[in-house]
Amino acid sequence: MTPVDVTVRVDGASRGNPGPSGAGAVVEFGDGRAPRELCSYLGETTNNVAEYRALLLALEEVALHSVSSVTIHSDSELLVRQLKGEYKVKAEHLRPLHAEACRRLRVFPMVRILHVPREENRRADSLANLAIDQHRKG
Repeated sequence: MTPVDVTVRVDGASRGNPGPSGAGAVVEFGDGRAPRELCSYLGETTNNVAEYRALLLALEEVALHSVSSVTIHSDSELLVRQLKGEYKVKAEHLRPLHAEACRRLRVFPMVRILHVPREENRRADSLANLAIDQHRKG
């Protein structure tokens, strides 16, 4: 199988911060395959935790494929800058999530992490909120 370029769009949502939270991600394949849309209810947590959980959810899917490069799009400035090493991870509860994300990212030949405006991340945001809504409906 020929390795492909993958674009990942991730977002976390928390209603209350902390509050009911969800993770959403869209994994797009450069070879024309249909994108994979992922969402997961996370329980009660903060928005920053939800952002990291969305990234980990996406990376779990990406790891199942032969990948030449991964480009991550996130509207979370904190997540992007922490992953790039521009911000320290000061919050103790984010350290294990950051470490796990870095560990998973190291397996890919090339990784780009981009901060994008919210408008460019609408589908991932919708998926994160869908996870919360579906959980509330039972």
